[in-house]
Amino acid sequence: MFKELDPILHSQLRLAVMSLLISVKEAEFTFIKEKTNATAGNLSVQVQKLKEAGYIEVVKQFKDNYPLTTCQITKKGIEAFENYVKALQGYLNTDN
Repeated sequence: MFKELDPILHSQLRLAVMSLLISVKEAEFTFIKEKTNATAGNLSVQVQKLKEAGYIEVVKQFKDNYPLTTCQITKKGIEAFENYVKALQGYLNTDN
């Protein structure tokens, strides 16, 4: 009756990161940190989990001698997010 929710996305911060990236496709780490109000350490751990799952790509480079980390959602990440939303809608649909 109820679909299992993706455990990778079933975390408030990881879901917030994916929600941001689904709308902007790519964002700097500092932007994500500001929008989610997360600490750098916690966000780093959650971004790594999303990366390991193949849901996002992380690019580390330098811009004007400062480190710049950019996160980008992958096709697999978009599919996982869409499936997660559909599963949640199934929980909210009272006709089930």
